[in-house]
Amino acid sequence: MSRTLLRAAIAGIAALSAVAAGPVAAQQFPNKILRVVNPNAPGGNSDVLFRLLAPKMGEVLGQQLVIDYRPGAGGNIGAEMVARAAPDGYTTLIAAASFLINPSLLKNLPFDAEKDFTPLGIIVDIPAGLAVHPSLPVKTVQDLVALAKKRPGDLNYSSSGQGALGHLSGALLDATAGIKTVHIPYKGAGPSIVDLVAGQVQFSFVSIPAITGHLQSGRLRMIAQCGEKRFVSFPDVPTMVESGVKDFVITSPFSYLGPAGIPQPIATRLNEALRAALNDPKNNKMLIERGALPVGNTPAEHAAQIKSEIAKWKKVAAAAGLKPQ
Repeated sequence: MSRTLLRAAIAGIAALSAVAAGPVAAQQFPNKILRVVNPNAPGGNSDVLFRLLAPKMGEVLGQQLVIDYRPGAGGNIGAEMVARAAPDGYTTLIAAASFLINPSLLKNLPFDAEKDFTPLGIIVDIPAGLAVHPSLPVKTVQDLVALAKKRPGDLNYSSSGQGALGHLSGALLDATAGIKTVHIPYKGAGPSIVDLVAGQVQFSFVSIPAITGHLQSGRLRMIAQCGEKRFVSFPDVPTMVESGVKDFVITSPFSYLGPAGIPQPIATRLNEALRAALNDPKNNKMLIERGALPVGNTPAEHAAQIKSEIAKWKKVAAAAGLKPQ
């Protein structure tokens, strides 16, 4: 039996077992500590944000949530671990935007992002902005597009790495606006921002919380935001759509997921705990102050968003000439 067929058979048996035991398990859930796998190193956005929410979630569920760090392979090591875990609700995953982008860049992922997980809700969305160095003579997106058309292949932008959200955002702008700019990949967001501030690159699509200090000091200028709506901390900066770039919406959602086959009552309980933590006034205020927009949608809404985001990034990657490796 092939590996694919074997995995499908195991998943099927696990799902049938979960359905059979669902009512009893749901009544008893949870009766032990819950493990939340973080596929990134400690100290990142996912770590900081979930540590803020975990106490309230534990209070609602009546059990402690413990974070288990499993970094590596762009988040795929931790994600694969959760995909293969028992679908009982005791092992869940925090997933960054790379979870939605990787299917368009990696050919042999050890899991199916749509089929091997139970969506439990989007935790937060970290807004991105189009930031430029002050020496660049542009104040709007249309100014940038016009300059790029006059100087094709001359303007460059940084990102945290090949295939990262910032890279694909730049590729999407090129494809949407009909311009040609040059992508300069870095090993992480930090070095990418450092060279943007130094003027080594002209612009970048970058997480707004990561550049707030530079915006306030005048070392960078943000000419547009990439979300559907303007971020509350920068109400005077228009969105990309408002700036005339049709359908340009870039979100950086952090997902809360479990293995496929979690019984619906247990998935509902986990989702309710997440939403209670996000709606807690203190948590909500602190998240917004940190530059994160609380979401807490339903599992069904989350599932639809996963599907649409994966499809979108596959189109963007294709437009950028990026083939799955």
